[in-house]
Amino acid sequence: MRKIVHRHLGKVVAGAAIAVAGTAVMVGITLPGTAGADETGGGKAGTQAARQDGAVPAGVVEQAPAEGDKGKGGDPLTDDEMNRAAQLAANRQLLNSAENVDGKRGPQRLSVDLADPENDETDDPNPPRRADVTFYDYKNDTLVTKTVNLDTGKVEDTGVQHGVQPPLSRAENAEAAALLIADPLGAGLKADYKDATGKELTSPDQLLFNGAVYRATPGSQPAVLDKCGEHRCVRLFPKVKNGPWIDARSIVIDLSARKVAQLKRG
Repeated sequence: MRKIVHRHLGKVVAGAAIAVAGTAVMVGITLPGTAGADETGGGKAGTQAARQDGAVPAGVVEQAPAEGDKGKGGDPLTDDEMNRAAQLAANRQLLNSAENVDGKRGPQRLSVDLADPENDETDDPNPPRRADVTFYDYKNDTLVTKTVNLDTGKVEDTGVQHGVQPPLSRAENAEAAALLIADPLGAGLKADYKDATGKELTSPDQLLFNGAVYRATPGSQPAVLDKCGEHRCVRLFPKVKNGPWIDARSIVIDLSARKVAQLKRG
């Protein structure tokens, strides 16, 4: 990886960004910036990700959250509505039984989105406000989706799926980067970072990155990645802050098994 990347540092940044963007389109990820990642993590998409990311506090049961600022009709969810929906969706059982990406108690929160109105509400000018809250449970690799009625404060529907891998949250990308930095296969990434900055790479906070979900492809990966798709696996696209992209596409991090592997060439 190091030889490939070093040739591109500071020279083919735009090309790398285009390649990354092309990969991201296939998995439904929106990349920030033009020639590189948004240095602040800003923009509408970045702001929404910052609101939605992070693990649910483990084993904490609080009083019903206050309603706070509310939207109307098809307006996007407000910050207060998103936070309230997430708290309502994470009941005691889920908090105590699930695990997040760090292996701690409580599910990994992925997203909070405005739910579509029910069929008999399509003509209602002010239908009930509902939110679809998605969590990933790393204890048994399941995607949990809960539909919360923000008007009544009740969970109206719960779905559990296996083998479904939505786009990764910021917290998951950060954990994948931490695993890679700590692994021997992260030596190339650290060497390229030092070439670009003159400093040692010790923390994900020193990088900007996007990630794409990786699914196992027969014959193109070592056996350790065979469960990717059932497991939550990621390929990272790291970028030096105020600097170039680093090509780490040959590395896959299995967040479920907490293992790092390199794809076979050819």
